[in-house]
Amino acid sequence: MTKSAGSKKNSLNTAIQILGVAKIPTPLRYCRYIAQEEELELSLTEEEADLLGAVRGPMRFEKAGPRGKLYFDSSKVKCAIVTCGGLCPGINDVIRAIVMDAYHHYHAASVIGIRYGLQGFIPKYGHDIMELTPEKVSSFHVFGGTELGSSRGPQPADEIVDALERMNINVLFMIGGDGTMKAAANIVKEIKKRNSRISIIGIPKTIDNDINFVGKSFGFDTAVEKATEAIACAHVEAVGAYNGIGIVKLMGRESGFIAAQATLALKEVNFVLVPENRFSLDGPDGLLVQLEQRLRKRRHAVIVVAEGAGQHLCEASGRTDASGNPVLCDICTILIARIKEYFKAREMEATIKFIDPSYIIRSVPANANDRVYSGFLGQNAVHAAMAGKTGMVVSRLQSRFVHVPLELVTSKRKMLNVESDYWRAVIESTGQEDFGALAAQYCDKPVA
Repeated sequence: MTKSAGSKKNSLNTAIQILGVAKIPTPLRYCRYIAQEEELELSLTEEEADLLGAVRGPMRFEKAGPRGKLYFDSSKVKCAIVTCGGLCPGINDVIRAIVMDAYHHYHAASVIGIRYGLQGFIPKYGHDIMELTPEKVSSFHVFGGTELGSSRGPQPADEIVDALERMNINVLFMIGGDGTMKAAANIVKEIKKRNSRISIIGIPKTIDNDINFVGKSFGFDTAVEKATEAIACAHVEAVGAYNGIGIVKLMGRESGFIAAQATLALKEVNFVLVPENRFSLDGPDGLLVQLEQRLRKRRHAVIVVAEGAGQHLCEASGRTDASGNPVLCDICTILIARIKEYFKAREMEATIKFIDPSYIIRSVPANANDRVYSGFLGQNAVHAAMAGKTGMVVSRLQSRFVHVPLELVTSKRKMLNVESDYWRAVIESTGQEDFGALAAQYCDKPVA
């Protein structure tokens, strides 16, 4: 079954699937219940609509929160949690919130953890499950990463549903990024084909903040906070040397949100390079000339580079990783080599200090803001599942928690709008020229 939702003026379907009619009174007390199909109308600004790939104007989303009537008899429900993809601050906080809410408020029969991502469902890998209780998860939030383990790469949807049925799982919470949400959509299709009644609830996880229709992903604040520490170190190193150049590589395969936000948070960045904004190394207004001008004036510079920036400067390998993402060339290696070559040709001294804090950023525990956010996501995921919702993710849009269909969040990747006021603020902060306007004229040839 699918509930009708969405504005008639908007072509995007925001309807949420349900397993059946919710008839069972909730065990929750002393709270305000949300009507089964209660919606919020959010008026997207022009910038938000462009960012999310939505139609400008009002959109209606199903409101997140506890329902007065449940689809499942919560005392008999068996839940499972799986974490997939790369690490991100806050994963353990989401797991803990789900377990605590399922046990203490819904009195769920059990919650199990699937080990090492979707591999944990497939018998040939031989991964054991983990029983999750309030006592077991009580200190999860102290640690970074995921206590369940993770893995990348797809697994057959039919084998995953076979495993869910063998274990008598009623609800599966899937914590992961774009690839995980696409896998969740395939699992939902397989469940519907079998006419089974298993709820699939997604909790979107991406350190890059690039999932569509998710205002800001959990862990992003922590990632930016740690990134600014690395940038501050690069600034110290750059200032400490004559014509010192500090280069910091940050995560961001296709979206430069971490690089942009960290740049705004710390006004010591002079150049920021992101995947959405093509840049030229050469030419009268290219990066190298701008860098030279900066050094002659101030004798130091800091460059922040998102890992997916500048891919037009190198030959594409055509290879993909286990998650299906294109294997990126190492733009920082190219950048460092070209900077050295450029200043050597001009007989100009320059010292480069390179910092790559990627694994430190993604593996630390969440900060206070992300812990609060992760807790809300976990709680609202449990509320949705018990009410019989499926094929959806819990998202926060304009500070409101809503249900979003999997089809919307997997329709495209969220990317920076380099014509937005936000990007203008980033450029103002650095003082760099807008390479995007120049790269078409001075487009460097790819490096073989």
